[in-house]
Amino acid sequence: MKAAERTKNGSLLMRAWQRIRYSRSRALLIVVGLAGGLLLVVTQWPTGVVGKCRTDAGPSVDWSDCRKSMLMLDHSRLDGAKFTGADLSRTDLNGSSLKKVDFTKANLMRASLSKADAEGAVFQKVEGYRGEFSEVKADGSTFVSAEMQRANFAGAVLTNTDFTKAELGRVIFSQATLGNTRFATVNLSRATFQNAKVTGPVDFTDAFLFLTRIEGVDLSQATGLEQEQLGLACGDAATILPPGLTRPANWPCREE
Repeated sequence: MKAAERTKNGSLLMRAWQRIRYSRSRALLIVVGLAGGLLLVVTQWPTGVVGKCRTDAGPSVDWSDCRKSMLMLDHSRLDGAKFTGADLSRTDLNGSSLKKVDFTKANLMRASLSKADAEGAVFQKVEGYRGEFSEVKADGSTFVSAEMQRANFAGAVLTNTDFTKAELGRVIFSQATLGNTRFATVNLSRATFQNAKVTGPVDFTDAFLFLTRIEGVDLSQATGLEQEQLGLACGDAATILPPGLTRPANWPCREE
């Protein structure tokens, strides 16, 4: 009897062990299957992005989220291209045609767009620290919420251009052409507008003008300017103000 019981118990243990091994095998297959699916997703997604990013530069090219830093693309024709979220830092786009290009959230730090035609382009939320935009044609473009500290817009055409809520500390606007240009709620601390040409209204509503250089600038068509803002700015006897505002007693500012 004892031998029979031992045989019976052994069979029960063997079947139990087989069930355990079977369940473990199923679990392992499930894990392997899930991992394989994830691997498929992970490997397929970058391949598509990489393929897109290898496309040659040209009109309407889509380089969104691509890394294109330090490229030599001067005098290229890229009208209608899509560079949203792309890394274009230190890239040379001098003299290029960039009409209606979408640069939203792109990295343009130390990139050069000097003398480029960026009419109607979107620079919303770009990072453009020390970007070179001298003599750029940006009529009808938008730089809303852009971070452009120390960028250079000397001699640029900025008519019908929107800089609302942008960070423009120490930006150079000397000899730029302004008209229907919006600087509402913009940080313009230590920015320079000397010798800027104003051809129409310029909106300075709630702009921060700490030590902003406006010597010799005709601001007679400016809107949103308050006397308190002028007290922070740096003008001189040649600065023309809108009706109702007067030159502060602390003008001109001392040279730093």
